[in-house]
This record gives sequence, C-alpha cells and structure tokens, in this order.
Amino acid sequence: MSSSPKLEDALRRAIVDKPDAVLDDQLAMNALVSANERAMGANIVDLRGIAMERMEARLDRLEDTHRSVIAAAYDNLAGTNQIHRAVLSLMDPTNFEDFLKNLRGDLTSVLRLDAVTLVLETVQTDENPAVKRMGEVLNIVEPGFIDDYISQGRGGMIRPVTLRQVQGATSQLFGDKADWIRSEACLKLDFGNGRLPGLLVMGAEDPHQFTPQHGTDLLTFFSGVFERSMRHWLS
Repeated sequence: MSSSPKLEDALRRAIVDKPDAVLDDQLAMNALVSANERAMGANIVDLRGIAMERMEARLDRLEDTHRSVIAAAYDNLAGTNQIHRAVLSLMDPTNFEDFLKNLRGDLTSVLRLDAVTLVLETVQTDENPAVKRMGEVLNIVEPGFIDDYISQGRGGMIRPVTLRQVQGATSQLFGDKADWIRSEACLKLDFGNGRLPGLLVMGAEDPHQFTPQHGTDLLTFFSGVFERSMRHWLS
C-alpha cells in the first residue's frame, strides 16, 4: 500500500471544477508552494518560490500604500467640505454682533471646535460696552500681544497659521474652557494698512486635532476669507 496521502474524491472534484479558486486563494497557494519545497529537499533552492514571496511582499506594500492614499484623499475632501461650510457660515450674519456670536455658534459646530476667540489689538484703553457684551468671544489686547502669543515670547518670524499642542491653555483667551484645551490653531489676521493685526484662535480638546505635522492650506484659505469679512465690518 502506498504511503502517499490521497485526495478524497469530493475534494478532488472541487479542485478540478474550480482550479481558479485555488490559484486565487493566497493561503492555499502558500501551502502548495511550501509542500513543494519540502518535497524537493533542503539542498535545492527554489528561485521561483523566492520570487513569488518577494512579489507577494511588494503587492502587500502596494495595497497598504493604496489604502493610505485613498484615506488621505478622503480626509482632504472632508476637510475641504468642512472649510466650505465654515466660509458660508461667515456670510450669514447681517450685523457685526451676530457675526461674532456666530464664531461660537455655527462656526464652532462646523469645524468641530471646543472654543473660538477673536483677538484684536488696540491702543484704546476704554472698554467699549459692545466689546464687554461679546467678552466670551472677543478679546481686546495691547499692541504686540498677538506676535508674542504666537511665538510664545521667543520672537522670530510669525507664520500666518500656527498649529500646536498645548498644556495649560490661557484663560484670557479660552475662559473656563482653558483647562480642557489640548491643541490650538492660531490664525494671524491682516486687516490692511493703518490697522493693527488680529488673531483668530481655535481650541480643541483633542490633542491631535491641531499639530505642527498637519497641513495649513485649508486654514490659510479660511483665514483669508475671515480677514476680508472683518475688513468689511471694520470699515
């Protein structure tokens, strides 16, 4: 009697009827290749098997790259749609007070933020009643505060958009939510010649929502739209 294992009739018929299914099954093919190598013995090098293993490894890497590209494209599309909705929300208010209220209303919801503060530099020390009413979202500071805040007192070149993780956020900008803020986006605003700069600070509890590794193209675009809206109200 032969010692070689025999295929059962049902299994043999299944393979004969659907050979493509076996060829397309990576686990089954790996088992067949391994069995073939064992049958050839340890002293024989199967170059074809080695080539197949390398091709499988390259295919796995290609599939991983493909999934990463698809995920990045989806994130970019979702981010673009998010910024578009945020821009539209800036156009809805019909007066400046509603415009400011919108910053912690629709805008906060659309951008999935936990806090938003508009900072304006001014040389006037008298507190305006309108400013006092909007104290939660509008913060009036002395000239030089914005650059110092963005650079964290280190000076140097100030970028239009700064993303960073934070510990111990300042209550001056985030109020009672400061203890929860773990990342922020600082958008420096240029209101034109003869006007002091402004700053839009976006805070999030998620420490990974704003990090230096993230791209700033969409927020730079949003900052430009916000600047133009502010120029309209300031004029």
